[in-house]
Amino acid sequence: MGAQPRLVEVRKNVLKQNDLTARNLREQFKAAGVFVVSLVSSPGTGKTMLLEKTLSLLGQTHRVAALVGDLATENDAIRLARSGAPVKQITTGTLCHLEAAMVRNSLDGWNLNELDFLFIENVGNLVCPASYDLGEDLRLVLISVTEGEDKPLKYPTIFNSADVAIITKVDLAEAVEFDWPTACGNIQAVRPGMEVLKVSAKTGIGMEKYLEFLTAHFEGCRSPIA
Repeated sequence: MGAQPRLVEVRKNVLKQNDLTARNLREQFKAAGVFVVSLVSSPGTGKTMLLEKTLSLLGQTHRVAALVGDLATENDAIRLARSGAPVKQITTGTLCHLEAAMVRNSLDGWNLNELDFLFIENVGNLVCPASYDLGEDLRLVLISVTEGEDKPLKYPTIFNSADVAIITKVDLAEAVEFDWPTACGNIQAVRPGMEVLKVSAKTGIGMEKYLEFLTAHFEGCRSPIA
């Protein structure tokens, strides 16, 4: 009986410290004029493929880099490095999420003033990442058509902590009989007014609109040049 209040208090302190670190990161990013985008999803949504295409395409006009979190291995970082962008892996071990301190520590050796975009790919999980601010400007929550339409109802907290929902693998929607009205209705039921983008990183469907969305937010939020 006595352990539970202690556990709650420790958790509150951890989140408070994370929020302070995230706030400092956000100030650091703003001062450098770098726009930070985080991606969260369950495993298998095509998050890494989308990020690889994003780095390759956006890197043609902007200076981009990425941090990628995973429980083990550096496979995703190696894959993303094929884009030509600077990439670092954050290996979390047993933790199912990234924390602001991990992001801060991974920035060592990078000059943020030389970046326009920094992308942070979180560990594949729709639960733990919802509670941890990483200092990002924009949080994207991804769901794929192969996962079904009820993900927003099962994981409402992550949708409420994100800014935009992205439905991926749309080229497979017909094959898996994805119910678009139900899926979009579920997103709006959890987060009324939430913007939804539909993409296929494999075929390119929706990628132009998605990239225009990112660059518009970058232009709108970057620090004025003194």
